[in-house]
Amino acid sequence: MTMLELKSILIHRISEINDIQFLEAIKTILDGKAKDTVLVLTEEQKQEIIQSRKDIKEGLFISNEELDKEIQAWLSAK
Repeated sequence: MTMLELKSILIHRISEINDIQFLEAIKTILDGKAKDTVLVLTEEQKQEIIQSRKDIKEGLFISNEELDKEIQAWLSAK
């Protein structure tokens, strides 16, 4: 099967789908593969990233494993 044939089959199959959630999932996958996708951030988001990078450099974070342990301890205390 050639790429052109596969694209044609997929287009046809997608056109038959009426499940909005499934179509949104397909769109998410396709958006992830888009080469020209540009992520536009607000100034607030940019500042959050800058601050987060500073926090990481200063060691102001915990690992996922440590957080899981804290959550389990918290849940066990109830």
